[in-house]
Amino acid sequence: MFVNEVMELVELNPIRDALVGLPGVNGLSTEQRKRLTIAVELVANPSIIFMDEPTSGLDARAAAIVMRTVRNTVDTGRTVVCTIHQPSIDIFEAFDERGGQVIYAGPLGRHSHHLIEYFEATPGVPKIKDGYNPATWMLDVSAPSVEGQLNVDFADVYANSSLYQ
Repeated sequence: MFVNEVMELVELNPIRDALVGLPGVNGLSTEQRKRLTIAVELVANPSIIFMDEPTSGLDARAAAIVMRTVRNTVDTGRTVVCTIHQPSIDIFEAFDERGGQVIYAGPLGRHSHHLIEYFEATPGVPKIKDGYNPATWMLDVSAPSVEGQLNVDFADVYANSSLYQ
């Protein structure tokens, strides 16, 4: 029963009888293989799951499917720690919390305008350039080295913000 639940969770039921095959030759696609890897880990029923760039090498559609699997996993109450480098805006907006010290927890808004306004309100934070990825910009402006240059602790800024209240 548990395996069937995992199969449903990672949306593998439509291909349940498929052969894995050889990468790029036959069998499962790269995106399906990533979901299968997630399923294999979930069968062990871990309390926390670490995923290092689960969308690497995928096109936007496939990355969205994998991230839906990650979201489904989180929705079961499991803790998922996930690194994503330069995500598309859709994938970035699927994240709702940041582990460790929280520096922002709130709505992203269309084109991440809430997030951008929040960080740009901190004196010294450079404005985002037109067309720049908001996720990359946020990571750049909140880096420890920038915190040191600006003499600001973004975790303290957030803890004292109206968003936190």
